[in-house]
Amino acid sequence: MEEGLYDINNVQVQLMMVIQLQALQQQGVKALTYQNLEDYLSQELWKKKSPHSLHMAADDVMSIEPSAMVRFLSKKAIQDSRKENLSEFSDVIGGRNTHE
Repeated sequence: MEEGLYDINNVQVQLMMVIQLQALQQQGVKALTYQNLEDYLSQELWKKKSPHSLHMAADDVMSIEPSAMVRFLSKKAIQDSRKENLSEFSDVIGGRNTHE
């Protein structure tokens, strides 16, 4: 079977992702988006090796735990924040908003 056949662009994998997204949202990660799940699979879980079969892809997608998503999103937020200026966070840290 072709390497990378079961990636995030496979329609069957996308359907499983939608189902798992709804489950994760019901388990308390309400703000989770499809894009977040897609990023987790491509940047974390399948970064080095994508599944070789639909069965493996299904197992991977359906076994994603809420805690794994929270860890991934926290790590990603820290990495993304390194690119921002401190003034971008003034509303969060209570500073004056200089963009008004």
